[in-house]
Amino acid sequence: MSIEVELDSLADEVARWSFCYLLTVSNDGRPHLLALRPEVDAGTVPPVLRFDAGGGRACRNASARPAISVVFPPVEHSDGMSLVVDGEAVVEGSTIEFTPTWAVLHRPAP
Repeated sequence: MSIEVELDSLADEVARWSFCYLLTVSNDGRPHLLALRPEVDAGTVPPVLRFDAGGGRACRNASARPAISVVFPPVEHSDGMSLVVDGEAVVEGSTIEFTPTWAVLHRPAP
């Protein structure tokens, strides 16, 4: 069973994970994944997540198609659940600023 995460509590939830996969869509429609650690601006609701994406493919993809997702894989405290967050990206140089629009603790693998 999945559990929706309220956006006003997302900063606290993200702080419990060590890293995530940033998912963007390439020109040919294929997903592109990049493992990163976000910097969280908890002073906004929803919190803005910032990623130093290095200015490469992830930045190009997010500029062209700003609807992106991040997935925090299961960790010891999560009972096998992953944190999945959808949102909108704005790219500034090598930084992707990600504003969440929806988040869920996704059920563990069977």
